[in-house]
Amino acid sequence: MTEKLESQTETVNTLDAVESPAHGAGTESAENETSAESAAAQAEGLRQDAQKAGARVGLTSDEIIINGGRPLKGRIEVRGAKNLATKAMVAALLGKTPSVLRNVPNISDVRVVAGLLALHGVLITRGEQAGEWRLDPSNVEVAHQADIDAHAGSSRIPILFCGPLLHRLGEAFIPDLGGCRIGDRPIDFHLEALRNFGAVIEKLPSGISLTAPNGLKGANIELPYPSVGATEQVLLTAVLAEGQTELRNAAIEPEIVDLICILQKMGAIISMEPNRVIFIEGVSELRGYDHRAIFDRNEAASWAAAALATKGDVFVGGVQQEEMMTFLNVFRKVGGDFDVHDDGIRFWHPGGALKPVTIETDVHPGFMTDWQQPLVVALTQAEGQSTIHETVYENRFGFTDALVQMGADIVVYKDGLNDATRRVKRREFEQAAVITGPTPLHGADIEVPDLRGGFSHLIAALTAEGQSKVTNLGIISRGYENFIEKLHLLGADFVYES
Repeated sequence: MTEKLESQTETVNTLDAVESPAHGAGTESAENETSAESAAAQAEGLRQDAQKAGARVGLTSDEIIINGGRPLKGRIEVRGAKNLATKAMVAALLGKTPSVLRNVPNISDVRVVAGLLALHGVLITRGEQAGEWRLDPSNVEVAHQADIDAHAGSSRIPILFCGPLLHRLGEAFIPDLGGCRIGDRPIDFHLEALRNFGAVIEKLPSGISLTAPNGLKGANIELPYPSVGATEQVLLTAVLAEGQTELRNAAIEPEIVDLICILQKMGAIISMEPNRVIFIEGVSELRGYDHRAIFDRNEAASWAAAALATKGDVFVGGVQQEEMMTFLNVFRKVGGDFDVHDDGIRFWHPGGALKPVTIETDVHPGFMTDWQQPLVVALTQAEGQSTIHETVYENRFGFTDALVQMGADIVVYKDGLNDATRRVKRREFEQAAVITGPTPLHGADIEVPDLRGGFSHLIAALTAEGQSKVTNLGIISRGYENFIEKLHLLGADFVYES
């Protein structure tokens, strides 16, 4: 196993290597010290995770010094969506023959999944074109728990390996899951769905062990919330389960539809019905696929928000209008402008004052939670009061602390705000942020807390007058390919020392 792992790791490491995250204290002194030590250990763990993540895609430094106040102008390209590419790679486990995935972004989350696949015997090689990966699952085998845990610490993707591995091997293991600290993100939806298919789940000190002594059978499943991850879990499990599966209250994001297209190419029978219902008829076997991943909507919106905040003009290549419609409407309401082209969308600040807006994040086709964080930076420059109702994650406004430090007027309401005009159903744990502008931002030292919040800090540093130092950059590399190079292309004034 060791020799095979070393060989596979070498193969994975040859792929497109280019440059391119406090809890309560006690009342007694000893408890305070323990809490402080725990917080310090957690912070150090985040820094180490970020450094490792950055190193996986060629980042050689953990900080960048930005001289702000300069408009971003130019053209950059986005590749495949993080939220599709990693899931498509897992889907390759289901095929009897190799798969080819194109337009794969060079981000650390992709590298984590590649490492996990290699641990399970999947041979991964690069194709002739940049971003082209070939995944051969002919020799899938059980991986050691310690190896899985070591490779998966910075990702939550391992939960999606369960269905395919149960079909291929009859067993699976999930380590303690990592990812961004933006909410509890429980895996209860996933585990309950797997139980419905017939999986037997055992909780261990090191994670969760799953077996399927009687195989997996189709099931009727209704999700309490249209979770993207749980929907992916059901799809990846149901396609080879015996019989029919009916999934209600499913997520219908474009990345979900793209995953369904992949599975259909592999031989699956899946139909999308009205009212968030998906039917899956299980088949006896699947073949490999050849697929080009859908573009990354989150990265596209982030660069658009950067153009708006810095009074810039950015052409984002590889972007399509249909998947961005909800964002484009809000972008225009705020006062930004855009032109749609066959090969991308140009975003720019047309001059004049930006306008305040009220946004309610929601599942697709609503306004994505991943879009609100970059846009908040632009809203600090709008004339008036904007309100963001965050209904998807309970801790997604932590990134605003740094913006306040830089001069922004942002008040976070941890229990949300009542609003008679709301369209999105209120959730128990939701929060709200009120942004009052315009407020000039000034440079500061910032430590990146999570993926989208981290890119928002980059935007704030680019917008602010003066110099900012942004550290913990590796986290940003989880979802933004070659962002250092793209800052160069857009004319940003910064120093990044290797």
